[in-house]
Amino acid sequence: MKIAFVGKGGSGKTTLSSLFIRHLTAVGAPVVAIDADINQHLGAALGLDEDEAAALPSMGERLGLIKDCLRGSNPRIASAETMIKTTPPGEGSRLLRVREDNPVYDACARPVELDGGTARLMVTGPFTDADLGVSCYHSKTGAVELCLNHLMDGRGEYVVVDMTAGSDSFASGMFTRFDITFLVAESTRKGVSVYRQYKEYARDFDIALKVVGNKVQGPDDLDFLRAEVGDDLLVSVGHSDWVRAMEKGRPSRFEVLENANRRCLHALQVAADATYELRDPERYMRQMVHFHLKNAASWGNERTGTDLAAQIDPGFVLGEGLAATV
Repeated sequence: MKIAFVGKGGSGKTTLSSLFIRHLTAVGAPVVAIDADINQHLGAALGLDEDEAAALPSMGERLGLIKDCLRGSNPRIASAETMIKTTPPGEGSRLLRVREDNPVYDACARPVELDGGTARLMVTGPFTDADLGVSCYHSKTGAVELCLNHLMDGRGEYVVVDMTAGSDSFASGMFTRFDITFLVAESTRKGVSVYRQYKEYARDFDIALKVVGNKVQGPDDLDFLRAEVGDDLLVSVGHSDWVRAMEKGRPSRFEVLENANRRCLHALQVAADATYELRDPERYMRQMVHFHLKNAASWGNERTGTDLAAQIDPGFVLGEGLAATV
């Protein structure tokens, strides 16, 4: 399952995505965790110290390697240089799987030991001083989008992406790459504003969107969220002494997380698992092609000097019956 955590800055989406990753590994599920936020904090939330988090390899700096790998022997892609963030897979492309070892994971993923299991962690890389005035952060998240486009994930396998804050993910088609999106919202007007924006942008793309209320302090906060987001409210999370200790760098074992919060994390997993039966591989490919053509026409063709529409394999559908090309 491909799962996104989104929300306004400071809403707690990184904390909640890290808790969900811990929950999944604790129940024995294979997990690939991806930090796609401009502020890279997922590693720290998963227990890495500053030096360990800083040493994580940047996907953005290894984009050429990622393209070389994913291109495989696809005859429709003349070279890795002509691949852009929306390039779809086709016959001969190298597809990624959650449980396997592959060159992308070797270069970009690192194991993170958590209570009860291990997650693979990948990071886009931070927006650095060298990027100021000359770069767009979406060029870094393009590595994530390419990997999601070429990912074959099955039942009981999870890819959890901590997205950039606000509605910036709509600058590409990456918001359509997920089976479910959890939008973390506080019980304030600003807290639900991103929800309204996300709901409006996503309404024409059949996005499965559920709200996770965070920092909910009582019935009044809960009533506010219910009034503002209606049936999209899935669960609400209140104060956590465990999280407070984790943020100080002194977490207890995950098994002592408060029962109410453990139930919330279980509810997120149930909601994610329920979307598996609703998967529509043909729609998924149509959306991939739609955004690829938009990006090709607006900037990709000019930048690469080629007609990127020719990269589309009209008979290819990314489905579970496909074998990965080595």
